[in-house]
Amino acid sequence: MTTIKNFEELEIWQLARGLVNSIYSDFRECRDYAFKDQICRAGISIMNNISEGYCRGGNSEFKQFLKISKGSAGEVKNMYYIAEDQGYVLKETAKDRRAKAQRLINGNSSLIKYLRSYR
Repeated sequence: MTTIKNFEELEIWQLARGLVNSIYSDFRECRDYAFKDQICRAGISIMNNISEGYCRGGNSEFKQFLKISKGSAGEVKNMYYIAEDQGYVLKETAKDRRAKAQRLINGNSSLIKYLRSYR
């Protein structure tokens, strides 16, 4: 694995940034403010926990923050089912966003696994 000097270089952080931008775009006009607030907060949590964990400087703390990020990605994935069911987004949009959230779940898991093996 190449040396990463900044969290912005992490592919999972880049994917999270893209997903957060999609969330904000998808729900910009949503009038269900509680839903909108929750999904935006969950999306932000994905990004923030990756960056905060990386900046802590230790593998064990980074792994813990990646686990939180992974959980937040699961929350976003779930909320897109609700958004689809409530007609807030089209089925195709929800499916795409859930796939992106799953990529983040998988990416977090892969990085956690790598950090466990790196001693």
